Amino acid sequence: MAVYTKLNKKDISHINKKFENQKFLSFKGIKQGIENTNYLLKSKNNKFILTIFEKRVQKKEIPFFMKLMDQLNDLKIRCPKPLKNRDGKYLFKIKNKIACVVSFLDGKDKKNLSLKNCYDIGKTVAQMHSFSKKIRLFRKNSMNIKNLNPLLKSIKFKSKKFINLEKFLKSNFREIKKKWPKKLPNGIIHGDLFIDNIFFKKNKISGIIDFYFAASDYFMYEIAICINALCFDKKKSQFKLNKKKVKNLIRGYEGIKKISGIEKKSLNILCRAAAMRYFLTRLYDYTNTPKTALIKIKDPREYYQKLIIHNNLKNYKDYLV
Repeated sequence: MAVYTKLNKKDISHINKKFENQKFLSFKGIKQGIENTNYLLKSKNNKFILTIFEKRVQKKEIPFFMKLMDQLNDLKIRCPKPLKNRDGKYLFKIKNKIACVVSFLDGKDKKNLSLKNCYDIGKTVAQMHSFSKKIRLFRKNSMNIKNLNPLLKSIKFKSKKFINLEKFLKSNFREIKKKWPKKLPNGIIHGDLFIDNIFFKKNKISGIIDFYFAASDYFMYEIAICINALCFDKKKSQFKLNKKKVKNLIRGYEGIKKISGIEKKSLNILCRAAAMRYFLTRLYDYTNTPKTALIKIKDPREYYQKLIIHNNLKNYKDYLV
């Protein structure tokens, strides 16, 4: 979440005209995140999130996200529910951009996850994956292995900080692409399950937000993303893989849905791909985000460290012991 598009009271009045059952009385920009513009809206009795979709999200794909969140709600997966406007549609235009309003999810994200939190996240992810067959939607993953090379080529390697970095990334990309698994169990995944996208209330998961990278992909790739995002500990600017967190994440997952042998064999290369994906997107944002954007840029060096750690691991057991 971030603020690229600035709104005023007149804009909120325009939005109010589109919704009959709610009147939004106040609004406040949300700084966290990097993808879309987000505002907290308040009516007399409720809170909502207004999302304005920025350039990284393709307009034709936005209905997929709306339908997905709506269907997940029907399946009792706690996530924001998109509101339909007076025309019976999820989407509308503001400032010549596509926007939506979704329900506010109670709870808040945690700065540090316990082993039990990791176990519970694993269960929740497995529940979403298990329901995947009931969700008759499809979207190609815009951040899959095929899209990493164009992203790599788009990054400006001008700073002294990035000496030899381009060679390192190109070498990793070639190896990841060569070893990429051809066929694994797949379905709808969240695709961006970071710690700030998981809300807790009284130390229990209250829901998951930000489905705007959800897509059809390998279930094990989701686990690889979770390992990168949730299972590393930071000490004095250094990241270290917490294998106990990985073990609890997977234990929670397998309590609901078993992981096959071929999926386990693919874990390392999928973790390397996930680390490279976030390294590249952060490098891109670091070099391309306008200074006027109300946004906190995430440090790309985190995923440089994580990619090196994955490069020094080989098999499934290396992540557990």
